[in-house]
Amino acid sequence: MAEDFAAKLKDYETAPFDARFPNQNQTRNCWSNYVDYFRCQKTLEARGVDTTPCEWYKRVFTSLCPMAWIEKWDEQREAGTFAGKI
Repeated sequence: MAEDFAAKLKDYETAPFDARFPNQNQTRNCWSNYVDYFRCQKTLEARGVDTTPCEWYKRVFTSLCPMAWIEKWDEQREAGTFAGKI
């Protein structure tokens, strides 16, 4: 299964269309993928499973989100003040 995800990630260029976010404003898409990445990491690490599938979310949010937002959210997660539930 991890090989399938690795193959998909290899050819990945930019965030694909997501029907949940049909408008031009992709702020919620950015936020959702950021939070989903860390939820995925937390869940799979707790199970002791390979976290390679989570890399999809990371590539999407790094493609969509401004780096300043990512840095700010990372700082908030480390400080324990992040608004999202991970």
